[in-house]
Amino acid sequence: MTKKLTLPIVVVAGVMSLSGCQIMPTFFNPTAPVPGTYPSSDAASSKAVADIGWNDYFQNPELREAISTALNNNRDLKTAVLQIEEARALYGIQRADQLPTINATSGLGTSRQLLAGTMRETTAYQVGVGLAAFELDFFGRIKNLSAAALSQYLATEEARRAVHISLVGEVAKAWLIERALAEQMTLAQRTLKGREASRDLVKKRLDAGITNAMEFQQSESLVYSAQVVLLGLRRQHALAVNALTLLTGTSIKLPTQTATLSTQVITADISAGLPSELLERRPDIRAAEQRLRATQANIAAARAAFFPRISLTSGFGLASNDLGGLFDGGARTWIFSPQLTLPIFDNGRNKAAMSLAEVRSNLAITSYEKTIQVAFREVSDALSARATLAEEITAQEAFRNAQAARLTLAKARYENGISNYLDVLDAERELFNAEQALVQSQLLRLTNAVDLYRSLGGGLTEPEK
Repeated sequence: MTKKLTLPIVVVAGVMSLSGCQIMPTFFNPTAPVPGTYPSSDAASSKAVADIGWNDYFQNPELREAISTALNNNRDLKTAVLQIEEARALYGIQRADQLPTINATSGLGTSRQLLAGTMRETTAYQVGVGLAAFELDFFGRIKNLSAAALSQYLATEEARRAVHISLVGEVAKAWLIERALAEQMTLAQRTLKGREASRDLVKKRLDAGITNAMEFQQSESLVYSAQVVLLGLRRQHALAVNALTLLTGTSIKLPTQTATLSTQVITADISAGLPSELLERRPDIRAAEQRLRATQANIAAARAAFFPRISLTSGFGLASNDLGGLFDGGARTWIFSPQLTLPIFDNGRNKAAMSLAEVRSNLAITSYEKTIQVAFREVSDALSARATLAEEITAQEAFRNAQAARLTLAKARYENGISNYLDVLDAERELFNAEQALVQSQLLRLTNAVDLYRSLGGGLTEPEK
């Protein structure tokens, strides 16, 4: 009896000795390759992005509706959600490999043998439950593969959040661009009507012999110039509407004409914090970190492939030569078959797999560092622009007002015969350009506020239902 138990005792002892030999990865994050502070940080700002939801940051109801529509219909966001479901399913499959699979089995076997000139046919029936080739994960290969799958799943979840943030920002910018073009169209239409009225006045003066044909041609050229600008703006506006439709996933009601850029309220006074805080705020950085963790787990799994694999096949059931007696008087059967596989010569397969895992890990490190650097630059650019855009708009408004005063004075001088019509034409051109430039400056200020909010990781909070 003691001799029969020797082999199982040896197997158990071997299992116990190997149970502490799992190869687990040492997770590490590279040092962020960016300075400790932003070059244009504003210490006076007090509002943290984490405390501002997009429904609070963007206060125009029509813009909020456009963002909400996009979050419900945008195909890129739906694709990101489906990729999460895919990664979750793959993680579930990989995790299942850590646990044994019990199967119910049944079988029928028929054999014929020629013995002493007589053909004998034997039939055997069998039912039972069994464990098929379950790998005992002493070295952590399966566990590390499961950890890699989990990290990939978490990375897809973070990628969905990144798409969410990007979508909120892109919809806001597309909406603001549409508003800017609509406002510029209004200015162009008003300018065109003014130039047409001015041309008609010059035509009357020409017919009365008060002016010459040159002044009429100059006034008419300004009319055509305004028409060209207006047609170009209409084309750009149509493209902006198409872009907004693509982002929202459906046709939306365009904002009213009263929703000009000067009436938009967007919270621009937000705290940038420190670059190190981006590691927690930005989901694209967290996604890169999870992908890095997955590659590190794959290195450990590849390293474990150099060690022995122990698999276990076992089963218990009933067997009988007679179907009717299978459950009544059938003989009990069982099988216990552990198997040890030790790689000796595989043509360098395991070594190549190990090298591949290490290269992919190095690529993931580079990608992680690059993601941090891009995020740092986005925030720095937005902060640098924020520092001067308010002053630029103030200067642009003063310039527009000066050009308007100049046009009024030029018209008065022309009507009194003090100056020629060329001064009026030049003043009209300069005023129109100043008005268009002011709209562009206002657009830059608002889109900069959107970029700063997005680059700091804002845009995840949903409106309260």
